Amino acid sequence: MIEKWFLGFSNLTMVDYSVLFASLAIMILIGFYAGRKEDSTHDFFLGGRGIPRWAATLSFVATEISAVTIIAVPATAYKENWAYLQLFIGSFASRFVLAAIFIPAFYQYNCTTIYEYLKHRFGAATQYTATCFFFVTRLLGSGVRLTVASLAVSLLLGWDLRPTIFLFVLIGILYIGYGGIKAIVWTNVWQTTTFLIGGIGTIWFLSTVVDGGLIGIFKTAAHAGKLTVFDWGPSIREPGFWTAIRTNPNIWWLAILNGFFGSMAAYGTDHELMQRLLTVETRKKSQQATLATPLAGFGVMILFLIIGAGLYAFYSQHPSIPLPQKLDDIYPFFANTQMPGLLRGIILSMVIMASIDSPLGSLTASFVTDIYKPLIQKNRDERHYLRVSRMMVVVFGVILGLLAYMFSYLEGFLWWAFKIGGVTFGSLLGVFLLGFLTKKHSNIVNIFSMIFWAVVNAVLLILTEKKIFVVGWTWLILLGTFGTFMTGYLLGPLLEKPKKE
Repeated sequence: MIEKWFLGFSNLTMVDYSVLFASLAIMILIGFYAGRKEDSTHDFFLGGRGIPRWAATLSFVATEISAVTIIAVPATAYKENWAYLQLFIGSFASRFVLAAIFIPAFYQYNCTTIYEYLKHRFGAATQYTATCFFFVTRLLGSGVRLTVASLAVSLLLGWDLRPTIFLFVLIGILYIGYGGIKAIVWTNVWQTTTFLIGGIGTIWFLSTVVDGGLIGIFKTAAHAGKLTVFDWGPSIREPGFWTAIRTNPNIWWLAILNGFFGSMAAYGTDHELMQRLLTVETRKKSQQATLATPLAGFGVMILFLIIGAGLYAFYSQHPSIPLPQKLDDIYPFFANTQMPGLLRGIILSMVIMASIDSPLGSLTASFVTDIYKPLIQKNRDERHYLRVSRMMVVVFGVILGLLAYMFSYLEGFLWWAFKIGGVTFGSLLGVFLLGFLTKKHSNIVNIFSMIFWAVVNAVLLILTEKKIFVVGWTWLILLGTFGTFMTGYLLGPLLEKPKKE
């Protein structure tokens, strides 16, 4: 059985394994070296606020990209087109809002986690509810990400899925449990570097096996409509207009709108990403890092969209070459069956390292700061909280691994990652915007509105998946955001007394 896990049908050579083990060794050494001298939770969760801006930016990009981008974006570009880029337009605009509104508020209250802001603004009950929403959203979303990478790596290595997931979780537990956020940030820098090397290397190789080179890739893909970015949707005069608006998440204005609000929710109300931006010394430096993230992210995104176009051109010109059983696996399948040694090892390393960047640090920070300290063990010394933090890294790692195995039976991983966030991100964004943009005071009403609109979105998602009442997943975040905001805005002042400052 062990031999089958390592050999299987893989074409990997000793050169590929050498590249993989060298990349992992460098990553682990960086993590352990950067994470030494962790004396308090301030170091463990915020890096003592001594991380350089450029490192925080690259760490953000590495976390934003993950294995979903590396595996699923080329697969989506191969099967569909570049409509995914519409989301990035809205996402780009959202970073200015994050820098102008979110970052100053978090630094004003010296927050260790972003949910502490809600305690200062509304009360502890809102903070606890938002933290629970974060646990659910981040564990499920990261479970999808880990599944994507594990399936890809199991295909490349010929491993069974279970030891692949176990390997990812174990490495994450070891270096994150030891070094905290400093280990995460500096290993992220190495990961981003590997993403760029692997992406550029893949495009170069595709240009050598596709007739016409890089120009041939673009011509073939463009002729098949694979480079289409904007989905204009039907005219308002056409009979299917309203149905398309409700069911098609890729219509340009809806996709951009969702990219804007979805990114605000995913980046501004999810501590997994915001934690990176809170590690720099001052508010101004954090704002500068925030505004730099879309530029770096866009460059990586374009690389993997081009890879998807190149894969389409290659298999179109070579129809006799078999495709993988699941088209979601098209990129790792191509790497395993067509790429030469060394480059194949770089791609494997890229996928594995993208998977190891788990949410264990942010989940632990939120649990210890938002739940354990105020509710379970108050006024203990830092040594105790640091010990609990490391223990919770292990607990969350086990939970994440179990979820990843359960998700291995799903299709369309890229969109499932967004669908899961769509259920709860709207509620989180709505309550944060209520705090940033108004002076309304509510607490119990916030809990009701967040849960109510999350349940509404969950029901809509289930009805959509069962084809009973189809709603484009892009509507979920919009509905949750405006529903939660308006419910708190209208009912909070009527049902609750103003919170004492």
